[in-house]
Amino acid sequence: MGGAVSAGEDNDELIDNLKEAQYIRSELVESAFRAIDRADYYLEEFRDSAYKDLAWRHGNIHLSAPCIYSEVMEALDLQPGLSFLNLGSGTGYLSTMVGLILGPFGVNHGVELHTDVIEYAYQKLEFFIKTSDSFDRFEFCEPCFVAGNCLEIAPESRQYDRVYCGAGVQKEHEDYMKNLLKIGGILVLPLEEKLTKITRTSYNSWETKKIIAVSFAPLVLPKHRDNSKPRAVPLPTMFEVRNLQDLARISIRHNLKQTVVGVGAGPLPRRRLTRGGGERLRRRRAQQRGSTLLSNRYVFMSRLIPEPMDDNNNFSDSEEEEEGENCRAIAEPKEEEELDQDEEERREDGALLIEATVNQLRERILGLPLPEPLKMYLLHYREK
Repeated sequence: MGGAVSAGEDNDELIDNLKEAQYIRSELVESAFRAIDRADYYLEEFRDSAYKDLAWRHGNIHLSAPCIYSEVMEALDLQPGLSFLNLGSGTGYLSTMVGLILGPFGVNHGVELHTDVIEYAYQKLEFFIKTSDSFDRFEFCEPCFVAGNCLEIAPESRQYDRVYCGAGVQKEHEDYMKNLLKIGGILVLPLEEKLTKITRTSYNSWETKKIIAVSFAPLVLPKHRDNSKPRAVPLPTMFEVRNLQDLARISIRHNLKQTVVGVGAGPLPRRRLTRGGGERLRRRRAQQRGSTLLSNRYVFMSRLIPEPMDDNNNFSDSEEEEEGENCRAIAEPKEEEELDQDEEERREDGALLIEATVNQLRERILGLPLPEPLKMYLLHYREK
């Protein structure tokens, strides 16, 4: 399933195409998609196919097409602090994007049939936490995965605000899925060849909306031996009591983000080194987001050196006016010839060199007058 939009040269162009085709419609969903490179969830030898709007499978590892994940994320209507259950969580790609929206006080659980896929998902999750700058731009709800068949969840398990099933559900299992929802909750699932959104409006009533036609592999039915009881899948604890140290880290990182320009407002577009070709991509990027990036770059540079403030921590009126004028001036889109000239200046041996963005939260933490182990704890012991 897929092929609804053109392939991209990188993750950003894929997202651009999904937006243009109206699969991604909200800024929140766009930010989550841009924050995580889809190719990072592919095996290395298949990365060249990551930016096509196609599903991918290798053994038990599977990713749905980007257009499907886009519709799912939009339909879930995610908000910070909600509880989410992913049935057939697979590589953890969707769960990680959801975690960027739920924030540190949400609940992010996944049930996956294959233990080797859970190991793969945790490897990808660790790679994201350790190496991605996007981790520092969001307040993250880390997913937790358990092995088992999603049709064998213990009946006494608590219900969730949002539920997604990544396998085809037949009509006889519809009520089972509905009962996983809290009142007011949303369930998104492939039901009888249609991606379907079900909202629980009361104890015994639901609203159903068909989204798009899809083709999913069906749910794997539980295998029971004769006269044996089904093995219930125990879900993780819904709400764990956080220790004081963990709460302090969340609070400190949150407060630091509020003082760093640009952090917490979603990820900047991914920047990369391109060689040869890519002229259409660069020209398109410059036209669509050039003014925004230039404006953000000016604001960042203007904050590197603290300015005098009044008693209420406000900049003076003259400074605000000057900054506004400069932002407006620098945000004006450049003419095509000027863009080409700027690109030529950044070329070296035929390559287009683009500066990597600075992780401002990391720099702020490393600059604090704290013992090194405490700094590393605040950074989640990240490698980058």
